[in-house]
Amino acid sequence: MTPALTVLYSGSKGNATVLSDGETAVLIDAGRSERALCQALSAAEIAPEELCAVFLTHEHCDHTAALNRLLSRRAMPVYVPEPCAGVLLRTAEPPLAAALVPIPPLFSHRVGGFSVSAFPTLHDSAGSVGYRFTFGEGEKIHTVGYATDLGVVTPEVEKGLLGCECVVIESNYDEEMLTTGPYPPDLKRRIASRHGHLSNTDSAALAAFLAANGTAKFVLAHLSENNNLPELALGEVGAALAGTGAELLAADQQAPVSFSFL
Repeated sequence: MTPALTVLYSGSKGNATVLSDGETAVLIDAGRSERALCQALSAAEIAPEELCAVFLTHEHCDHTAALNRLLSRRAMPVYVPEPCAGVLLRTAEPPLAAALVPIPPLFSHRVGGFSVSAFPTLHDSAGSVGYRFTFGEGEKIHTVGYATDLGVVTPEVEKGLLGCECVVIESNYDEEMLTTGPYPPDLKRRIASRHGHLSNTDSAALAAFLAANGTAKFVLAHLSENNNLPELALGEVGAALAGTGAELLAADQQAPVSFSFL
């Protein structure tokens, strides 16, 4: 394996990301089906047997649907925010129930070659967190941040992502598309609320702040199929990053996108 961050797929239908240090790999969220997840892992040239742990941001099904089947073929710990564990246990099959490791909103641990810390995020779930991963040795130390499904960028989110070499951040909706789109008013208000999702404008502001503090690689994630377009997200965030030299990708449901660490 090459040390790399690979967003296997991301969006309302399902989310899954793999981070590899070259020897072991961790999975961040596990949405869609186990078959879709394994196909995406294969496309990224990662075998399920190479995974050593799963880190869940929260309990919604677009982040967890593949877990029961995945764990029936490959046992590994599943780290999950404490309030979400009880929700998942209601429908968990024995392999998942045995694998759940509840974690507090502020959490630090070492798994394989990764030092992992969690930080709280605001979302309309039982609980939700973002993650910061550090791996490597000597002069090749890498830090990767992950924060999706958050309605607002809090100081905890800024601190959790600050100084990361590479980040995955949400860019869920274009404000005009959401306002003029077909969703009912209550759903529009939920998406745009402090416990909803980040707009392209919010994501652009966060990206500019992080780039000014050293972040060089960005992946935009959880783009809405109904309220956003990749070109809109890339355009707005790209404009905010102009002149920084930062690299920018947008994830979708179709094919993995990846940054390697050499």
